[in-house]
Amino acid sequence: MEMDMEDREARERSMEVIRNKLALLPDKPGCYLMKNREGTIIYVGKAKILKNRVRSYFTGSHSAKTQRLVSEIRDFEYIITSSNMEALILECNLIKQHHPRYNVLLKDDKTFPYIKITNEKQPRLEVTRRIYKDKAKYFGPYPNAFAAQQTKKLLDRLYPLRKCKTMPDKVCLYYHIGQCLAPCEYEVSAETNERMVQEITRFLNGGHGEIKQELTAKMQAAAEELNFERAKELRDHIMNIDAVMEKQKITTNDAVDRDVFGYAVDKGWMAVHIQYMRQGKLIERHVSLFPYYGDEYNDFMSYVTQVYSDNPALPKEIFLPGMPDTAGTPDIVQAEPNVASPTFISTEAEPTAVVPASASGDAEPTAVVPASASGDAEPTAMVPSSASADTEPTTVVPTFASMGTDPSAVAPASASTDAETANLAAGAAASSTSASASSNEAEEKEVRDALESWLKVKVHFPQRGLKKQMVDMARDNARMALEEKFRLLERDENRSVKAVENLGGMLGTGIIRRIEAFDNSNIQGTNPVSAMVVFVNGKPDRKEYRKYKVKTVQGPDDYETMREVIRRRYERVLKENLTMPDLIVVDGGKGQISAAIDVLENELGLFIPVCGLVKDAKHKTAQLMMGDPAEVVPLARDSQEFYLLQRIQDEVHRFAITFHRETRAKSMVVSQLDSIPGIGEKRRKALLKHFGSVRKIKEAQVEDFKPLGIGEKLARDILQALQGETATAPQE
Repeated sequence: MEMDMEDREARERSMEVIRNKLALLPDKPGCYLMKNREGTIIYVGKAKILKNRVRSYFTGSHSAKTQRLVSEIRDFEYIITSSNMEALILECNLIKQHHPRYNVLLKDDKTFPYIKITNEKQPRLEVTRRIYKDKAKYFGPYPNAFAAQQTKKLLDRLYPLRKCKTMPDKVCLYYHIGQCLAPCEYEVSAETNERMVQEITRFLNGGHGEIKQELTAKMQAAAEELNFERAKELRDHIMNIDAVMEKQKITTNDAVDRDVFGYAVDKGWMAVHIQYMRQGKLIERHVSLFPYYGDEYNDFMSYVTQVYSDNPALPKEIFLPGMPDTAGTPDIVQAEPNVASPTFISTEAEPTAVVPASASGDAEPTAVVPASASGDAEPTAMVPSSASADTEPTTVVPTFASMGTDPSAVAPASASTDAETANLAAGAAASSTSASASSNEAEEKEVRDALESWLKVKVHFPQRGLKKQMVDMARDNARMALEEKFRLLERDENRSVKAVENLGGMLGTGIIRRIEAFDNSNIQGTNPVSAMVVFVNGKPDRKEYRKYKVKTVQGPDDYETMREVIRRRYERVLKENLTMPDLIVVDGGKGQISAAIDVLENELGLFIPVCGLVKDAKHKTAQLMMGDPAEVVPLARDSQEFYLLQRIQDEVHRFAITFHRETRAKSMVVSQLDSIPGIGEKRRKALLKHFGSVRKIKEAQVEDFKPLGIGEKLARDILQALQGETATAPQE
């Protein structure tokens, strides 16, 4: 209770600090960094106007995910930039530096192969998956490593650049087979190297058609000369060119290198689909799925900037989807002074809203406009028909008609009034849509200008034709990836629930909802520990996991360890009235099952089904045993029920072995320091807190111990014990 009060007080203090900072935010572009109570940066964003963007987090309503982010914010910082482009680049760099929890982070889960011409006096050709800003030339990405390696082999035969990473003392085999000019032995001029680099660049930039024709002519000439081995080799080269450069999935009329982006969002997740097109051909696709917490388009653009950060292998063009159209979505406007509210005639009548007909002059004539023509119609946004430059327009809250309202309840003055009303409503809707489109166009222009200025490539938001179809295809693929993810999750959940239901029938225990599994871990009886995991409806419930340090058992006695842990767990369950499991799973066979049943039934008076999972010689789940005495329960190895038990056993083993490693590591630290005379528990904790680890203590100097109140003699003893040698005193 006291902790809750302290947390509330700390949050109130932090919110007071945030309110004071919000009042001082500037009307300039820049980046903002949100921090949690530990001072860790949890979110980085950019804004055209910092004041408006940062304030929006602490006012109004948000989605559940954004609320989760805001609930953790205890402070923020901001950095002013001179332009939106600088803010874009700075945001990308800050995300890479701090890896905030709630930002979209580009995972390096898949890197594509590139062909690289090194920037050296004697350049080399190599295949790499890493791109650096080293002034080398990169070409790609390639559909797979085999295609890139085959292309490199072809270029090695055609253009004999240096092959060895380190220059050898004498010529190697490559020189003798004509694939290297041997700069290690002979002088190779810069002009020769430059000519070969230009030829390779021409080939990889689309000149492969001409080279293919040359190879075809050479192949035919070799065949006429009956040099079939050479002809076959040239034919293989041509086939490799076809495989890499021509056998593609989609082809456009132009031969431009471009990357096409599309994204989709659903249930708090975002999928980004990238199509890599080289020489007008689709050579590779890549999909990333991740949760997002901010504005969907801002997070998407954050992902795009990370894709091209520190990546010199840029395309000529980038195609991006346009901003999502928010027109037609009624905004909730809170009542303020000078805000006109709708006037309701009666519960039976059509509700009306008052709209200023003109904003100029001393008096403002008003027109009464129906909010909707029928119960099925969409609410119409009401706007002033005109406004002067020095008069603020009146904000009108849109009104909604109830179902079944009689349109004739509000009688128009004349037929002409009806026409004027309809025209005004249609004009208002068109004006709203037009304003939204104009706003989106302005935003897209800013994004385009910023990216083009930064990356020096053309950025497009295609609106029609084949290029728009390419963006739509990328978006459709992203949407399909999200749907597939959720379908798989749903299918796995259904399978888990079905497996749990079937397992109860096979074991004769009835419906099983909660399973508690135990495993012991030790090395020759040292640092014995045990762990428990909980599965509810076939899914792990990690907040229910428990760790146990074995207290009463000496040596490697698995049965007695199981007795102790079962006793401690279910004594606490009885004492605190916790949820009882429907099934207990122990890691082991007859002995472990018997020990668990003995404690449960004879000591605690509990009759809970207990089963054991027996492993084979390869430490894999082999069979299920149950009963007293335990017998094997026939269970198909390829069944969902067996797969569920296997997951449970793997999870409890992982949890136990991790805990054992942590305990063993701590005991090793304790034994190293506790064996030093003059070091007790208090000094040991102070040393570890000050230095951070035993390794840091070992690397310290004698004077580094003075802040802890440790004298020179004891400091030398500590260093001597940890380093295994006499510590020399510092020279005066």
